[in-house]
Amino acid sequence: RCRNALLFNNELMADVHFVVGPPGGAQRVPAHKYVLAVGSSVFYAMFYGDLAEVKPEVHIPDVEPAAFLIMLKYMYSDEIDLEADTVLATLYAAKKYIVPALAKACVHFLETSLEAKNACVLLSQSRLFEEPELTQRCWEVIDAQAEMALRSEGFCEIDWQTLEVVVTREALNTKEAVVFEAVLNWAEAECKRQGLPATPRNKRHVLGPALYLVRIPTMTLEEFANGAAQSDILTLEETHNIFLWYTAANKPPLDFPLTKRRGLAPQRCHRFQSSAYRSNQWRYRGRCDSIQFAADRRVFVAGLGLYGSSSGKAEYSVKIELKRLGVVLAQNLTRFVSDGSSSTFPVWFEHPVQVEQDTFYTASAVLDGSELSYFGQEGLTEVQCGKVTFQFQCSSDSTNGTGVQGGQIPELIFYA
Repeated sequence: RCRNALLFNNELMADVHFVVGPPGGAQRVPAHKYVLAVGSSVFYAMFYGDLAEVKPEVHIPDVEPAAFLIMLKYMYSDEIDLEADTVLATLYAAKKYIVPALAKACVHFLETSLEAKNACVLLSQSRLFEEPELTQRCWEVIDAQAEMALRSEGFCEIDWQTLEVVVTREALNTKEAVVFEAVLNWAEAECKRQGLPATPRNKRHVLGPALYLVRIPTMTLEEFANGAAQSDILTLEETHNIFLWYTAANKPPLDFPLTKRRGLAPQRCHRFQSSAYRSNQWRYRGRCDSIQFAADRRVFVAGLGLYGSSSGKAEYSVKIELKRLGVVLAQNLTRFVSDGSSSTFPVWFEHPVQVEQDTFYTASAVLDGSELSYFGQEGLTEVQCGKVTFQFQCSSDSTNGTGVQGGQIPELIFYA
């Protein structure tokens, strides 16, 4: 490996040259047939197979020079240097020349860098490269963080076939108004790619049948009136019939799906075996209830379940927060009403937060309201919830008595 590494991108003893990249941006790369042939069956066939051609230069216009050099460096030295800007091009090169270890490393890199803003683009690429594991990971992110994924710039870059499968997706966890807005944004971007003015007529043209995959009738009447009805992309007849569908007893037939998306069902990890309340006050004002947790697989935390008043109906204001290594990942200042029972009451983050496996995070809540409150007892350090196992430990941020054994934040609400 060390000896071969010295020959990487080196004219010394080079017996073949590649001209890599499109005309005007190509780069000439020296290489050694033997090294490439033992690392790739494609290169073996090219240089030593029955149909091998003797050419001093091999032109490869469809591979980026940087990606080609990354592949060659791996074949010479076993070193893999991946970067976000070149990893997709490197995956293409690894697939083209059948270098499976490099392709696997590219997929792993993409999986670990996957987030809502690039999930749709990576979904498009994973389908193109036939990488089912990466495709599944993309769907996990898109389903759980659908609003962020659909509103990302990356969504506007996907191809029409990927647009179709996303808009058809039953598990998208967002409002239909968000789906419609995303489809319009994609149509505008596609008009620009095709050199067309972004008129309503052209948007309908580039969308084609994908427009009729949006479940417009499942919006609320207000969402439809303030959004889709004023978008100019629907015909007057379609707009008229949808308004009638909302309001008339005799509903007209529509070309749009009428059933809501199933979405994702949130799961709840409950960490206490019982609850109780004290006759003295559980002082909330300005004090933080906090707990640390880790999951054994990647999940999306959507909110927290909290205890409420033990002395009748009461309203609480609450600031919830999710942190990792002291960095705030999500927070929300909101209110909830408890009915005086020992039930837990959900409080949601604005968007679900991706939580990596085997990594500790800190969930916190600062409540203000009735101080006669329920609290948890007989806490568990480990809780099995479906296919996910959560571990809990005390947090140094907790200044109100909450810990593993007892206190507030009885539940994590998540998607898996």
